[in-house]
Amino acid sequence: MRARRFREGMELRVIEKADTEVSIEIAGEDHTFMNVLKGALLETDGVTAATYDMNPEQSGGQTEPVLTIKTDQATDALDALEAGAERVIQKSDDFQTAFESAA
Repeated sequence: MRARRFREGMELRVIEKADTEVSIEIAGEDHTFMNVLKGALLETDGVTAATYDMNPEQSGGQTEPVLTIKTDQATDALDALEAGAERVIQKSDDFQTAFESAA
């Protein structure tokens, strides 16, 4: 499938897609970002599971993290990813505001 570029050079490549499940390679990211995104996804309505894999030895040699999202029947997996990403942005904005207020 075709890779898509997002802001600041982030590159996503859909590996597998069904209505209630998606696996996406996220180039250049590490555990820090992947844990934050996974946590936000697990807080998102309709998401039944969110995991990521970064271990190339157990993953057929891939070196970029692969995020897998599973949803209930009423939730499209890509819509859930968008909602989770928005949640990460909101949390970051809230933290920045709190930090600036405390400084």
